Formats: sequence, C-alpha cells, structure tokens
Amino acid sequence: MKAILREPLLHFLVLGAGVFALFAVLDDTPPPVAATRLEVTDGDATRLARQFEATWRRPPTEDEIAVLIDAHIREEVLVREAVALGLDRDDSVVRQRLVQKMIFLTESGADAVDATDAVLTTHLEAHPERFARPGMVAFEQVMLRDGADPEPLRVALRTGDDTDAFAAPSLLPERLPPSPPTVIDGTFGAGFHAQVSALAPGGWAGPVHSAYGRHLVRVLSVVPPRLPPLAEIRDMVERDWRATVRARLAEERFAVLAARYDIVRPDPAAVLPE
Repeated sequence: MKAILREPLLHFLVLGAGVFALFAVLDDTPPPVAATRLEVTDGDATRLARQFEATWRRPPTEDEIAVLIDAHIREEVLVREAVALGLDRDDSVVRQRLVQKMIFLTESGADAVDATDAVLTTHLEAHPERFARPGMVAFEQVMLRDGADPEPLRVALRTGDDTDAFAAPSLLPERLPPSPPTVIDGTFGAGFHAQVSALAPGGWAGPVHSAYGRHLVRVLSVVPPRLPPLAEIRDMVERDWRATVRARLAEERFAVLAARYDIVRPDPAAVLPE
C-alpha cells in the first residue's frame, strides 16, 4: 500500500484532479444555451435569386445562390446580435428607417381603397384649386424706346407704317401663343401677366410695364381659367386623392399608437437658452 502511495503517477493523477476541481469552482463562463433557430426558407432563397436576376439580368448559378444564402445568414446573424447588444438604439439612421417602414405600412392601406368616380368627383369638387387650369393669354408686344411718347408708335402699328423710329430693339418675343401666367411672368417679369390679362383683345394698348421697359401690347386671345371635368384629369385627381387618404390614415394610425403611451413632454420654454 505504501508503495502505491509513493507512485509518481498517482501523485500526478491526484494533482490533475485537484486542478480540474479548482477550475470548475472558479470558472465563471456561462453554461451553453440552446441555439436560436435561424432558418433560410425556400421563399428567402427565391427572393435572393430574384434580386440577383433583377441586378444582373440573368438567373444565378447554384454556386452563386449558395454565396447569396451565406451572405444572408451572415447579415441576419450580425443584425440579431447587434439588436441584442442594443446597437440599434440611439442611431438616427436606424430610427429614421424604422419610422419610414412604419409610415409605409400605415399608408399602404390607401392603395387598397377603390377610387370610384363618385369618390373622385367629390374630391375634385372639394379641392378645385388643386386642379383648375390657369387662364392663358396670347398677345403681341413692341417695346418703346426709353422716354419715347407711345402715341407715334401706336399710330404706326395701327397703320402698318415702319416702327423702327419708335420701337426699341429687344430680344423678347414679339408674339406669345396662349400662355399661362408662369410663362408670361417668367419671360417679361413679375406682374406682366396681370396687366396684359386686364386688356381688352383687339387693339394696341399700353404702355404696359415689364422688367425691361415699357411695351405696347395687342391681346390676341384670352382663355379663361377652368376646372376640367373628371374624365379629362382622372389620373391626376386619383393621385391627389390617394395622397390625401394616405395622410389621413397616417394621422389616424399614429393617434391610435400614441394613445398606448403615457407621453410626458417638457415645457419648450424650459429647454430654450435664457
């Protein structure tokens, strides 16, 4: 028995057992936990293949699909771990993206609503200013020389005589086809359309003042503002109606979501520097 106790191998075994026992007591490594399931479905793979084909204009090979799946798994693992660590918090880019997705989910309901003619007619009648076509004016113009009396030029224009002695050279168009206010004021300066549209068609009138000087103007035709019928602008009315519905649904949905919270707000005056 004493011989056995003096065996070096026995001493080694006892010492090793003691070391393992001490390590077991001091080791603070958490026990392994069950792995969270991460499954890439056939639908996921199909979506990846379609994205590849949309980009490269051809279907992927089997090897390329395998690479896409590996990349998807890598992305999913990193995203889940980032969320678990709270890295998505206080990130303005992530927060904005989440807000955009919530808005998209809320507003997508508007696309499912039928846009009947009755609904669109009601919308058109409720918001005529959004769809009214502006009045248009067609006219001729001649610019006066600085300080010149307009009457000689008016007479020359009426009789068909030479106007070179009275008219100033100009790069402005001598005749404008039926044009809306934006085009007229964009060409001659702000306020020119209002002056021209107040003239009676037929004779040479003025002087009318532009950003460039004084003009004699002959109005050729006037097209009054009008509200087109629904059949003429149905697509435009439907787009505007759906945008209005989306905005309303977004506000209503937000009110429901916000009601789940006890919202405490600071006094704006208290956060402003004195």
